[in-house]
Formats: sequence, structure tokens, C-alpha cells
Amino acid sequence: MTDTAKTGSDRRQHIIDVAITCFARTGYHNTSMTDVADAVGVTKPVLYQHFDSKRALYLEILRFVGQELVNAVTSNAATTTDGREQTEKAMIAYFTWVDNHREAFSLLFESSERVDEEFASTVREFEEAASNAIAPLIAVDLPPETRRMLAMALVGMVEAVSRHVIAQGSTFNPTALATDLAGLAWAGLRSVGQPRSTQPR
Repeated sequence: MTDTAKTGSDRRQHIIDVAITCFARTGYHNTSMTDVADAVGVTKPVLYQHFDSKRALYLEILRFVGQELVNAVTSNAATTTDGREQTEKAMIAYFTWVDNHREAFSLLFESSERVDEEFASTVREFEEAASNAIAPLIAVDLPPETRRMLAMALVGMVEAVSRHVIAQGSTFNPTALATDLAGLAWAGLRSVGQPRSTQPR
């Protein structure tokens, strides 16, 4: 589809997709709207029809990337009702998404622009959304708030591991990595709320 044939929503999404690469390569401050317009293949006035500032575009990218990741994790986990399998499927989806969208993940979690409070707040909103989505999938008989805190811990674990492998620039097997971490996570979840004498060893 040529740019002239794109609908407004198609063009907006195309701008977001291209801008992710632009910002990931040169950073927020070193990327201008002219750079983005040139990379997209449109004029700046067309770009400003969709985003009234570079800041608005960047915030929209963070929201889009975060929601895409949450959707990938929850939709994959929802294909089973078994607790351990849900944990494993959620992590497989997470690491697969990270492996396929390294630039987008770097913008969300590795960008120096996270020191900007509004940008950082948007990332925190994603982490909260991810935790709230995962919490109901934790098959442990605990109060909802406790399960949400456990979900936040799981989100933090996979985020930290993902940041490490991305920073290393290495290839990795998403399924193998997810399976190992899911085993670790599930062993911990099984022991929550149990007396120490009955916890799995």
C-alpha cells in the first residue's frame, strides 16, 4: 500500500512503527520531527496532522509498545487454565515479544529519557497494567492485593532479565529462557502462604 493510499489510521500506525526505529537509533533528544518525517516519507505538515509535537509522538509510542506487550502476554496465558502452564506461557510470550521487538523494548525500558517524569510515568503505567493483567492468572489462594504484588514481582523479574539480554546484544531462545524462569517462579508461587515445614523442597 502506498502512502497516498493509506487511511488515516494506517498512516498513523506507520508513523509510530518508523519512529520507534528512529528514536531507538539516535535517542529522543537527537531525533527531530524532520528526521521522522523523512524516514516515514511524508512532509512535516502531514506528520503534525497526526502528532502535534515530538513529545506527543514519543508518549504515544511508549503507550503503544506497552499495550502491545501486555496484550501478547495475557492472550497467550489465557489459552490454558493450569497455573504453571499459564506462568510459562505468559513468560514465553513476553520473551518472544522482546526478541522480536528489541528496539521497541529498548525505548520502553532502556532509554535515558526515562529520567523525564512524564515518560517514566507512562512506563510505570505499563508496569501497573501488566501486573493487574497477570494477577488474576496467579492460581494461589491469596487476597487480590497480595496476588497483584506477586504479579509485580514477576513483571520485574522478566523485565530485568530482558534488559540484561538486550544490553548484551546476544541471541537467546525465548522458549528455553521462559521455561527456566517459569520453573523458578512457579516453585516460589507454590510455596506462598504455606508453613515453611510444608513448602516444596
